[in-house]
Amino acid sequence: MPTYNKLVRDRIPEILKNAGKDLKTETLNHDRYILELKKKLSEEVGEYQSASTKEEELEELADILELVHSLLGIHGASFDELEQIRADKAAKRGGFDEKTFLIEADD
Repeated sequence: MPTYNKLVRDRIPEILKNAGKDLKTETLNHDRYILELKKKLSEEVGEYQSASTKEEELEELADILELVHSLLGIHGASFDELEQIRADKAAKRGGFDEKTFLIEADD
């Protein structure tokens, strides 16, 4: 039996059982859940960076967004609150639309 040792979406165990697979799971405590969400976020960002088609990129961005929603729940915040923080930062510091790449600046 392969070992995965990673956070999976809620329905994955059901899907695997329905496919006739034997599996072992555990329910994580709060601190371990946060740790595993962060690890999963890094994994999904890596998969986005490795994606080679628009469809793959959008799939990975959807996974990242799902993780953002889960992390917001951990922090007791809403997506609207996050969007407001994003908008405030964009108003103060700008976004990334102008494609500016800083090469150097005086200290």
